[in-house]
Amino acid sequence: MAHSYADDLRLAHVLADSADNLSMDRFGAIDLEVSTKPDLSWVTESDQAVEESIRRTLRSARTRDAVFGEEMGAHEGSTGSAERRWIIDPIDGTSNFVRGVPVWATLIALEEAGEIVAGLVSAPALGRRWWAHKGSGAYTGKSVMNAREIRVSRVSDLENASFSFSSTESWEDIGKAEAFTALTRRCWRTRAYGDFWSYMLLAEGAVDIAAEPELKLWDMAALDVIVREAGGRFTSLAGDDGPWGANALATNGRLHDAAMAYLGHFPDDGPHDETWADEPEAADLPATPRNNVRSLDFGRPDAFDQ
Repeated sequence: MAHSYADDLRLAHVLADSADNLSMDRFGAIDLEVSTKPDLSWVTESDQAVEESIRRTLRSARTRDAVFGEEMGAHEGSTGSAERRWIIDPIDGTSNFVRGVPVWATLIALEEAGEIVAGLVSAPALGRRWWAHKGSGAYTGKSVMNAREIRVSRVSDLENASFSFSSTESWEDIGKAEAFTALTRRCWRTRAYGDFWSYMLLAEGAVDIAAEPELKLWDMAALDVIVREAGGRFTSLAGDDGPWGANALATNGRLHDAAMAYLGHFPDDGPHDETWADEPEAADLPATPRNNVRSLDFGRPDAFDQ
């Protein structure tokens, strides 16, 4: 008999509590052990300790479920089935963790039958946590009993939109540097909040667009369901729904097509011509206001309308 997603999400909170204790105990430590993986990305003793702690609890609490994590790869459940699979990023934002920047988090997601059905993001150095499961809405708070529901914004044109990303360099690798720059110029505000935080701010309605050109499944799985349950949309740059591509575009839904007009990337179509590196044709985009005075409706959650 399958566990309810609410039960799974409660377990995710337990996993995150343990992860937070382990990671915070070593955050800022002067003797933190740091090494590089074959792809030259950093890994710390805390990445490994957090993932092992989560796996140890899952082996006891969810013996039949598979586990897939950034540091230790795939592990089959007791049934050998991948129908239910936990997807773990022990520390998203390891570079920040190493340098003492508090923007890092443990990401925990549950996949069932090819769909991400539950996700939790815990950022203990920020004192923040976000979570959602299928059909439940999305929430933020310090615990299930101390939480508020979150919703994406209602901003509907790029001139009023806030766009968040992690860095600029990787857009060159997929031939989208010029288009990325054009989108940043079109938007009202841009900030590199980075990693998980861009997407959680989007789910809260504080940011309207978030995108990254190179990601792994463990980077995206938990973010995907939280954004969707908050009313947003999460796709690859090729427009495929979910965290199954090699990159991500998340928006409040209203801005998805407009952002895709700039960042849309179709790797199976062969070499890119200059069209995809340039700003989209004006006819394809909303009209730009003719003056510098406009009414800004950031469309925050309903509580702001009361």
